[in-house]
Amino acid sequence: MEPYIKIENLSFSYEGDDGARIPVLKNINLEIARGAFVAVLGHNGSGKSTLAKLLNLILVPDSGKISIAGRDITSPDMTEDDVFDVRRHIGMVFQNPDNQLVATVVEEDIAFGCENLGIPSAEIRSRVDEALATVGMTAFARHSPHQLSGGQKQRVAIAGIIAMLPDCIIFDESTAMLDPQGRAEVMRTIEMLNRERGITVLCITHNMNEAIDADRVIVINDGEVFLDGTPRQVFRSVARLQSVGLDVPQAAELMYELSLCGVKAPSGALTDIEAADEILKLLA
Repeated sequence: MEPYIKIENLSFSYEGDDGARIPVLKNINLEIARGAFVAVLGHNGSGKSTLAKLLNLILVPDSGKISIAGRDITSPDMTEDDVFDVRRHIGMVFQNPDNQLVATVVEEDIAFGCENLGIPSAEIRSRVDEALATVGMTAFARHSPHQLSGGQKQRVAIAGIIAMLPDCIIFDESTAMLDPQGRAEVMRTIEMLNRERGITVLCITHNMNEAIDADRVIVINDGEVFLDGTPRQVFRSVARLQSVGLDVPQAAELMYELSLCGVKAPSGALTDIEAADEILKLLA
């Protein structure tokens, strides 16, 4: 089956203050299946957010090719209408929800994108109601966004994307500014959209625990794919991740530290419960 997203030899650089090009991504090659939940990890400046902006055509690559559902979105023949169409199918939720909220009433904000698409009013009403229900914000439809908590604002931003019926949503550090409760609310929404709606999800994050439930984890370091596999496969490589300045889930780190102390602790535990079960087995 053809991948939903196919990235071939993708490179991108910024222009520095002195006019020299500063490479950010270097010959990236990736394939992502339709309906997958992929976590993208990397420290600041690794290139992960740049990759997200290239997929949404906010940036244009120096070289290489990106195909979405078999369509080459990096083709020089792409028109403005083509770019607009791509953005209909790939939504993006940013770090700060205040940067995405444009109206003074929640339901009007969610309708904004649909109105720009020229969708009939009756259809917009239906989509807004469904999007509100999907993110659990129906009771706040007539509220002002500034009265909401950070997690609620982010769910409204997600609802605005959902209403446009995308095939894929990229979450670019979308929980970074939230408290633990807000992060949990948003992650439940993200997982529901993927598991129940079949939406392809790319979750760019610094939070290792948010990657545990993904189907796949891609680690980008210095503009290149550093690790790529299931969460258990990737987080077994504790020393390699630490060598590039990244953490691992606490359970994985605990089992790794025990192994360094000579305890024959199996690697692969990702949650506190899994780690506790393994330690009980060792004690037994």
